[in-house]
Amino acid sequence: MQNKRYTKKPVRNASHRGADKPVNTNNNPSSNAQSVPASKSQNLRIIPLGGLGEFGKNMMLLEYQNQILIIDAGFRMPDEDMPGIDYLISNTSYLKGKEKNIVGAIITHGHYDHFGAIPYTWPRIGNPRTFAGKLAASIIMKRQEEFPDHPKLDITQIGHGSKIKLGVFKIEFFRQNHSTPDNFGLFIETPVGNILHTSDFKFDAAPVNDKPTDFNFLEQLAKRGILLMMCDSTGSESEGHSLSEKTIYESLEKIFQEASGRIISSTFASHLNRIQQLISLAEKYNRKVAIAGRSLETNLEIARNLKYLTMKKGTLVKARDISKYPDNQVSFICTGAQGEERATFMRIATGEYRHFNLKRGDSIVFSSSVIPGNERSVQVLKDGFYRQGAKVYHYQMMDIHTSGHAYQEEISKMTKIMKPKFLLPLHGQYSMLVKTAELAREAGVSPNNIKVIENGQVLNINANRTLIEEKTVPVNYIMVDGLGVGDVGEVVLRDRQNLSQDGMFVIVAVIDRQAGKVKGSPDIISRGFVYLRESQELLRETRKRVIGIINKSSKENTLNPTYIKDELRNKIGDFLFSKTKRRPIILPVIIEV
Repeated sequence: MQNKRYTKKPVRNASHRGADKPVNTNNNPSSNAQSVPASKSQNLRIIPLGGLGEFGKNMMLLEYQNQILIIDAGFRMPDEDMPGIDYLISNTSYLKGKEKNIVGAIITHGHYDHFGAIPYTWPRIGNPRTFAGKLAASIIMKRQEEFPDHPKLDITQIGHGSKIKLGVFKIEFFRQNHSTPDNFGLFIETPVGNILHTSDFKFDAAPVNDKPTDFNFLEQLAKRGILLMMCDSTGSESEGHSLSEKTIYESLEKIFQEASGRIISSTFASHLNRIQQLISLAEKYNRKVAIAGRSLETNLEIARNLKYLTMKKGTLVKARDISKYPDNQVSFICTGAQGEERATFMRIATGEYRHFNLKRGDSIVFSSSVIPGNERSVQVLKDGFYRQGAKVYHYQMMDIHTSGHAYQEEISKMTKIMKPKFLLPLHGQYSMLVKTAELAREAGVSPNNIKVIENGQVLNINANRTLIEEKTVPVNYIMVDGLGVGDVGEVVLRDRQNLSQDGMFVIVAVIDRQAGKVKGSPDIISRGFVYLRESQELLRETRKRVIGIINKSSKENTLNPTYIKDELRNKIGDFLFSKTKRRPIILPVIIEV
């Protein structure tokens, strides 16, 4: 298909404004991975900045001499012990000073764990030209409207079979089944050999809004020689073969057949295939569809405009109009299946959703799996629905969700098709990377040619060998909090953790500058530590100690406010811990008069 470039709207083709013309790699004599002679100057460096040893935040660099190709730039959600943090993104300090060396960036598909860091990262690395599928490019550009002060993105649309040349890298895009359309694996010709990046993938004989895997195409790629395969590992700990979307559709249809009341479903906003299934079933069973959730509404609008999601005229209604229809003619789709506190699903569970309340006979459908760490919040959701008399369906009860990632049989099959000389597991917790390595060995890859690395480690590769470099690159978390990127560090985060655990204790003392003594009784403010009305004895003793510490410190140090504050923090902190076994943040305020 023809490549398109976007500023706000698609313009021109990929060869415009400096982009290299598409390259037909089928006729390139250097495409055989084994034909490239090995020398130190020809080594390719593979540098993962995110996505290895964790879920999300996927970002990979390929560096040959002074040319750098970026693959993906995603974010991940914060851990439970990171209060107030919105997202975690990759540390790109390695690229500081190398902005002119970046030949381009590839976004494999339209999921936030693969592109969500772009607004926060691209301005810091020179706003590199970016290549993505039609759906991903549209979602990226729509989201960029939230950042009007940022430079306009230089983004080019690609499709299955698109071929581009970025510096020494020749990239060919090929379609891969996943939970969203326009997901592309990458065949990358480099001076040391051919790299196969699977992207997130699965093999589905009956996908939704997509064609089945083209195994003949994969086999043709393999015949060109694969030096290194970088393989999705997210599903590697699951035995067998992932379920087809056809199976999910059949299970969901049973719910629509049996439900006498409203059907309220929740899935990931990015899972457009599942959303299409729910809409199609609603139309088949004469139900109107209402949507709630900003990201869901945005993705639905984009997908409809691009014809990736279809519905009949009159199917979609406003959430506020649900009450106008009989219960057995309503299907409601929303976000929040992971138990997010402010999401629509949680508000429905707690009876706080403004447009309707649950009734007995309503059916609740969790059409998503539970992300590790969210088990407790999801259980709260389920209990809230059960208490209101709803019937609850989830993936542990019946096949109403399937992963978008390859299970063990699929990973093994991909490895056997590609027959790579070297293999690098991608995307997932460390145990998943290790399992993919085991599957690769069983599929015939030499154990010495499989490397399991984590973020920050550098894999040095040529046609004959791979080597993990001793020196690593910085990959500590960069935290996004509102408009702040990286301004919340370990110290600030630790303070937030302490505040959330033990609260805050403020001491306000007025000191006579001439006498060097406390005037009156110090004021004390407690937030999240103790209830003042019930802790009068503790407060009296604290005030007494504050006066003693200040008077003694003033006498010994001629009224040094900094020294006094340090003494109060340390000694009052120790005293409060001895009485409560808690350590609140101590904030001394010294007023001199």
